[in-house]
Amino acid sequence: MFHITVRDHFMIAHSFRGEVFGPARRLHGATYVVDATFRRPELDADGIVIDIGLATRELKEVLDGLDYRNLDDEEAFAGVNTSTEYLARVVADRLADRVHAGRLGAGARGLSGLAVELHESHVARAGYERDL
Repeated sequence: MFHITVRDHFMIAHSFRGEVFGPARRLHGATYVVDATFRRPELDADGIVIDIGLATRELKEVLDGLDYRNLDDEEAFAGVNTSTEYLARVVADRLADRVHAGRLGAGARGLSGLAVELHESHVARAGYERDL
């Protein structure tokens, strides 16, 4: 399986519900470094997995929709604990929508999977993988 990974970051504020979250139940900020990995079993006719420039652009646009937002105020996240794991799925699903819409070029039709990993610190990260 071939893959490429592109990286960007975003910053949010949010809070959690539930005893398990302790002090994180209060409003706090997070800066995530995001790795998006695109996979395919064979290289395309140009000998690549996907156009890195397009992948980078689309990841940035997805993250711009989250950046500098208080997720507690966003209707899309009403009633949801926006954990790192949950946000990894949000980013992956939004990227997958862009793949299916053709925004990553014709070569993206050969992609078989996508993985998104959010690094919340130098010692902790979480991710989500999905088929395309």
